Amino acid sequence: MKSAHPLRVMLADDHAVVRMGFRMLVEGGGDMVVCAEADSGEAACRIYPEALPDVLVMDVSMPGIGGMEALSRILAHHPDARILILSAHEDTVHPRRLMAAGARGYLSKRSAAEELIKALWQVSRNETYLDPHLASALVEESLSGSSNPVEVLSEREFEVFMHLAAGQSVAQIAETLFLSPRTVGTHLYNIKQKLAAKNQAELTLIALRNKLLPP
Repeated sequence: MKSAHPLRVMLADDHAVVRMGFRMLVEGGGDMVVCAEADSGEAACRIYPEALPDVLVMDVSMPGIGGMEALSRILAHHPDARILILSAHEDTVHPRRLMAAGARGYLSKRSAAEELIKALWQVSRNETYLDPHLASALVEESLSGSSNPVEVLSEREFEVFMHLAAGQSVAQIAETLFLSPRTVGTHLYNIKQKLAAKNQAELTLIALRNKLLPP
């Protein structure tokens, strides 16, 4: 696809080697250039207004606030931002929640080599892109009437749940998400009630059983 100007792409991933690989894919695809990089959700929020890329490609699982919170913060100030989530998560919960939160596309890292360029062009045109494998899984889930137990969680509860499942303490989550420890404690109580979990270890088990933690 030819355009008057190269498509400007920003990469946000905490692994430098991964970003290098994505840069090679992007700049080898023709009519595209990587205009900025970030190694955390916080850095993505800081750099995005300076770079103003045509498409931001962002990982979900990064240190600190992570991609989910970064998505919310960027869209709060730049509602027209076109964001493609590129993630190791291959469950159906993450793509559903992130697309509902405003991401334009969701691509698994397993499919990146074959699908990234196509996904970038679609998202740049404000079209929705969903990894074909995940799209099939979502359709199958919908037809079967099955659902993931964590679907009962609100957006903020799910975010706190994922930090808890990754082993973070209430104090760490409060500092990361700029919430009071009391607020995080309230979310923890509600999450345990909704998921019938007795402690944080059981929340981690729930996340593992439902393939919500990256491999």
